Amino acid sequence: MRFMHWGKDGGVESTVWGLFAVEIKSLFSAVLLRFEHGSRDAYHTHAFNCFSWVIRGKLIEYHLGGKTQVHEASWLPFVTRRDTFHMVKVSGRAWVLSFRGPWTNEWLEYLPSERRYVMLTNGRKELT
Repeated sequence: MRFMHWGKDGGVESTVWGLFAVEIKSLFSAVLLRFEHGSRDAYHTHAFNCFSWVIRGKLIEYHLGGKTQVHEASWLPFVTRRDTFHMVKVSGRAWVLSFRGPWTNEWLEYLPSERRYVMLTNGRKELT
């Protein structure tokens, strides 16, 4: 459980920082995200479903399998489901307001440079 916490979102290699207004993983989270230029070279799913609004900047979402979506500042949210397997890149900086649902215990990453899938759990620990 966290309240008004500033820190990395997505692990130490992530280019995303967040101001976690509230994070109660069993219930919900509300976080203001700052995406820095570039991306970590990994596709991933999420442990949660979420609704997000781009406040400033532009996100380019690359789905494993080839689909690409662009998200820009809008009053309309975009939805990211637990099974969305994607990588997000930013040119410059982008700000996103995100409301996340309850977390599951596991999610996946695909590391293209290593050509392998990784199952993760709380604390970004790898499951074998």
